[in-house]
Amino acid sequence: MIATSVSCTGTATGQRNALLAAHVAAVLFGLTGILGALILADASIITLGRATFAFIALGFVAGLKGTRLLDALNLRNLPVIGLTGTLLAAHWVTFFIAVKVGGVAMATLGFASFPAFIALIDLVLFRERIGAREGLLLLMVTAGLVLVVPSFDVFDKGTLGLLWGLGSGFAFALLAVANRRNSGRMNALQVAFWQNVVVALLMLPFAFDHQTSGGLRADDWVNLALLGVFCTGLAQFLFVRSLEGLQARTAGLIIALEPVYAIACAWWLFGEQPSLRMAAGAALVVLATVLGARRKASAH
Repeated sequence: MIATSVSCTGTATGQRNALLAAHVAAVLFGLTGILGALILADASIITLGRATFAFIALGFVAGLKGTRLLDALNLRNLPVIGLTGTLLAAHWVTFFIAVKVGGVAMATLGFASFPAFIALIDLVLFRERIGAREGLLLLMVTAGLVLVVPSFDVFDKGTLGLLWGLGSGFAFALLAVANRRNSGRMNALQVAFWQNVVVALLMLPFAFDHQTSGGLRADDWVNLALLGVFCTGLAQFLFVRSLEGLQARTAGLIIALEPVYAIACAWWLFGEQPSLRMAAGAALVVLATVLGARRKASAH
């Protein structure tokens, strides 16, 4: 009886810790847009700083775990690393442009459309049939985005920010498909490290062009470090750690709530209060994202 009670208590504690880890990861992912808005720099510089701090942190973790990062560099893996790193750079740059132009909420909601883009990519490139469930998710995302858009004038800042956010979601969808199609060749730590190295190398020329107009402030450097170490490296670690005590479906559903945390933080910090129409559209997009995450987790 005592052994059983101890076992149950340990299991419950493990599940609570896993739930906490998943929610903290979702908050950290949601804070990406907040830090991007706080850093007074161009999107290319933010992306360079994020990638640099991220691969330094990941390299440190690899050293502690004894992971051989150079083993991933071979003729078979180099094209994959180059392609996925380029897609990651495009995803980050377009996302931070969306934040600067339209605000955190618009950028995050535009990015949250990526499950719909994944379904479309699978249909167009790989001829995978879209079922009724995927069709419903596409309709929900489309309807939500129509409600969210403040104006159909492309020169409106909110609309322009949403369009850049959609571009970020499309780049992330391509990245997700590319990673899925090339899984198994490298472990996750190797992939993350070298992708961030590629991002940093790609951003160097653009960042130097923009850096000539002025240097970063001290708090910008702090926010870049937070963005790279915590919102990238630690958030990914916590999400993987949460899978030790949660089903993939549950963890995926929690991470899919990232837009909710981002919008709430933007409302609190920057006064980006959503209108009723925007809130309804955001609810549709988030619901579609949650349902999509549930389906993908169930499939795996």
